[in-house]
Amino acid sequence: MIQLGDKLFKPYLSEAQILTAVQKMAEAVGADYKDETPIFVGVLNGSFMFVSDFLKAYPYPCEVSFVKLSSYQGLTSTGIVETLLDVSENIEGRSVVILEDIIDTGRTLQQLVHLFTNTNVKDFKIASLFYKAEIYNGEYTIDYVGLEIPDSFIVGYGLDYNELGRNLREVYQLNQTDMINLVLFGKPGAGKGTQAGFLKEKYNLKHISTGDVFRYNIKNNTKLGQLAKSYMDKGDLVPDEVTIDMLKDEVEKNPDASGFIFDGFPRTAAQARALDNFLDTKEMQIDATIALEADDDVLVARLLERGKESGRPDDQDENKIRNRFDEYNQKTAPLKEYYQKQGKFYAVNGIGDIAEITARLRAVIDSL
Repeated sequence: MIQLGDKLFKPYLSEAQILTAVQKMAEAVGADYKDETPIFVGVLNGSFMFVSDFLKAYPYPCEVSFVKLSSYQGLTSTGIVETLLDVSENIEGRSVVILEDIIDTGRTLQQLVHLFTNTNVKDFKIASLFYKAEIYNGEYTIDYVGLEIPDSFIVGYGLDYNELGRNLREVYQLNQTDMINLVLFGKPGAGKGTQAGFLKEKYNLKHISTGDVFRYNIKNNTKLGQLAKSYMDKGDLVPDEVTIDMLKDEVEKNPDASGFIFDGFPRTAAQARALDNFLDTKEMQIDATIALEADDDVLVARLLERGKESGRPDDQDENKIRNRFDEYNQKTAPLKEYYQKQGKFYAVNGIGDIAEITARLRAVIDSL
């Protein structure tokens, strides 16, 4: 096990395994281009080791160039691909083979293809040392693949985590045992949304608000949104199975998150059991359930003040506010008991400066 920054990584691929894959790729490309001189275009920064070893293994005349693109920060893709170093100009009429270190969603590859669409190359092929087939969008053919790997975050052999680990000769995989999954409780006005924002940045967590997930699915008319709306239109409660399927989609959309904050679900012990069963299928679990606790009178004053700015009618009537508190107490009481039996329930004082409350939450999480 090695540590890079704030993350632990475990051994995944040995140097020998990597070099064997590179050798096979060089032989396959050589068989196709032995009668001409192709241009190999490496994609910086991650491919520098791969390109070096590939060229050593390639047995025929060739040329090499580089482009530089970027879409990653930390463990996740930003979704915005920047061109930092453009392709050279002497490629007209030539055969070009892109040498990528890793292809996952295909965003970077899409930008690469666009770089070459306005050039008059003879032909254009793509080679990737590592390939995450299960999340690749499939828009372009990958002509040469070294190793097909699962969708997990890796470092080493040119690949980095926040620029660390590129110099490792072997490849390491993110140790998912340090994943943190939280359920966040709090009465209206307790600052749950504010604190979730800080925690997701600090620990690279994905904040999943059930309300937001429902609104997204219904607004975008997804199959799950249509199903949920069919119950809501009849005045029926949406079954837990539908909500779990929505949460499942959110979890699977974020494979590189270091954990999740579940907000608004579960609301009953039955839902908590359903969430546990779902997470178990992903080899995950809830690590802590944290309740932001505060005196009702303090929260009433806070919400009434908020209501002056937001204009929300439910934040402008003290009776309605206290009714919401009563509903919260009734719903969370069995949940509190459920998680207490698992030793996972933590109460945190939600009164004080925002930074003070954040520090209390971090103390709980860091102790896990």
